[in-house]
Amino acid sequence: MHGKEAYVELKFCPNVELIHVVRRFVSNFYERLLADADATSRLALATHELLENAVKFASDGESTIRIGVTKERGLSHVTIRTWNRSSAENIATIEKMVDEMSAAQDLFAYYQTVMRKNAKKREGSRLGLARICAEAEMAIDCQIFQDEVCIMARTQVRTESPS
Repeated sequence: MHGKEAYVELKFCPNVELIHVVRRFVSNFYERLLADADATSRLALATHELLENAVKFASDGESTIRIGVTKERGLSHVTIRTWNRSSAENIATIEKMVDEMSAAQDLFAYYQTVMRKNAKKREGSRLGLARICAEAEMAIDCQIFQDEVCIMARTQVRTESPS
């Protein structure tokens, strides 16, 4: 598989129950490709959070997720992408959060700030993307195409011992 991408892509009409099924499936996918229990756990968390966002904020109920792993020179490059249509308000919120995360010097401190700021909200904590950065140790980016949002989470995982 060296240099080639192993990937899985699912398009579905999501609901909360399917998130847990997909998380188990992608955990097995990561386990087979990475052989690193900690990385598998972090990536499963990130996948779960991205799917939850897709379910909550999809304006038409449809979502797509694509998970890719490419191995090169002792590293596995992992990319998780979700696509869904969303409202202008939700898109603006996502763009603002991604900009804030990109500017943050300390992502864990940013995550704690978001937790404090949203602790009393009854709905929509908006913690998912910050959690992916802080706990899953992934970089987040987004692309907007009219009313369609693509959120990308990326990281590298060492797959071989350093020489």
